Amino acid sequence: MIRVVLPAHLRTLARVSGEVTIESRNGVTQRSVLDALEARFPTLRGTIRDQITQKRRPFIRFFACERDLSHEPPDAPLPDAVASGAEPFLIIGAMAGG
Repeated sequence: MIRVVLPAHLRTLARVSGEVTIESRNGVTQRSVLDALEARFPTLRGTIRDQITQKRRPFIRFFACERDLSHEPPDAPLPDAVASGAEPFLIIGAMAGG
């Protein structure tokens, strides 16, 4: 099981509280995790990444194992600790402005 932590506004949209778990059948990559997340919670489609281009939305960041993975290729393997469920995959709503 892969653990995913969503920001508060996406937890509200998905009607969940706390961390969610998903299964990824096609290896553990950003793309496979997001595909599984959107399949389980269809209300999240288009909120984390663009539905057509599949690119990460502005002001959304991905972290795991104390590393910013936001600019990694979507098909790059996630750290083993995420794949094993030891560490969560974090989806963070970034802030802008001053």
